[in-house]
Amino acid sequence: MSKTELKNSMMLTTTNWGKDKSFNLIPVVTDCPYVEALYNPAASTLAIIGKTKKETFHMIPRLDANGHPEQLKVVNNSQEPYKKQRVQQESYTEYYITDKKEIEDFIKLFAINSDSYNYKQYLDSKVSEGLITQPELIK
Repeated sequence: MSKTELKNSMMLTTTNWGKDKSFNLIPVVTDCPYVEALYNPAASTLAIIGKTKKETFHMIPRLDANGHPEQLKVVNNSQEPYKKQRVQQESYTEYYITDKKEIEDFIKLFAINSDSYNYKQYLDSKVSEGLITQPELIK
C-alpha cells in the first residue's frame, strides 16, 4: 500500500471520553491500516489501534465454575479482590502519539475531513475534574 492509498482512509467523529467530548478516527476504506484512533484529552494522547495482531500475555480474573471472578482469601488495600491468571491472547497493536504537532500531522494525513472538522478544539480544551484517564472495567 502506497502513501497515497493511506491518505484519507479515516474520518474524524465526535465521541465522549468520560464526562467530556473528544474525537476519534474511524476507517472509511477496507484497506486502512488502523481499526480506530481515540483521543484521550486527560492525557493529551492519541491512541491508535492497528490491524496487525500479536500474541501478548494479559492478567485476567480467574473464573469459578459459574463464570464469576474468584475472590482472594486475603485482600490488602493495594490489590484487586480477585484471583488473576496469566493468559496469552491475540491483541491488536497499539500506538500512542503524545506530541500535539505529531497528532495534527497524523490527522491531516489520514482524516478525509481534517479541513472541515474542528478537532483542535479538543486538543486545546481543559478536561473536567476527576476525569477518567483510561477506560474502566464495568462490573
